[in-house]
Amino acid sequence: MNNWKSYHRNTRTATYGFLLALPLLVLYEIMIQLSSGPEAVQVRVGAEVWIKQVLAFIGATGSLILAGVVVLVGIGILVYERKRSIPIRPRYFAWAIAESALYAVLVAFLVSHLVGLMFSMVQLSAAPVVAAPQLLQGQGLFTRVALSIGAGLYEELLFRVILVGGLFYLFSRVIPQKKYRYLLAAVLGALVFSAVHHIGALGDPFTLPVYVFRFLFGLVLNVIFLVRGFGVAAWTHALYDVLIVTHLLG
Repeated sequence: MNNWKSYHRNTRTATYGFLLALPLLVLYEIMIQLSSGPEAVQVRVGAEVWIKQVLAFIGATGSLILAGVVVLVGIGILVYERKRSIPIRPRYFAWAIAESALYAVLVAFLVSHLVGLMFSMVQLSAAPVVAAPQLLQGQGLFTRVALSIGAGLYEELLFRVILVGGLFYLFSRVIPQKKYRYLLAAVLGALVFSAVHHIGALGDPFTLPVYVFRFLFGLVLNVIFLVRGFGVAAWTHALYDVLIVTHLLG
């Protein structure tokens, strides 16, 4: 029991969030470079591109600028949290990835079947629903896996850390009860997370079952982020996407 409490407490910290996300960042960058064509044309995750556009607006440009910013912020987190004496235990990383894999499988089955059941009642859809972005569907398997890993990292960074974390901070000024701040930030964040997947030329065509699926999926990821931290949320998202694009979940 003490081991579980220590694992749960420490893996929620920003230190473990960064260290767990680092392998995703390295894998994504290496695989994207390897999957580039002869003209070195690269396909990138939408959330990464949006963040890069903001950085470019303030004068920070370059193909690896965002990865560099993430690493610098992570190093700052490690230095800042040293005083908390957070133990770095290799088994915690293995446990966190296994925990994330369990969440990915559970979320895929529970949410997809829930949405399928909901819409079968109104004769809109009788089958379980899964959602994979149109951008992923048009690529080779290696590139799809790379983009899945990148989505787990950068979509969680954008929609969970920046959006949900920012909403929670803003609501702290007007809503005194913490549980209501959590709830409102999680619901609004999930609504935005689902909506942006249908925006732009590479967005998916809008269908209500897919929108509801992504809303519920985003809501679960928000809960995982708020309860278990960024690292577990990022790995859950990445592993879910990998399981879907490789058809390991059917």
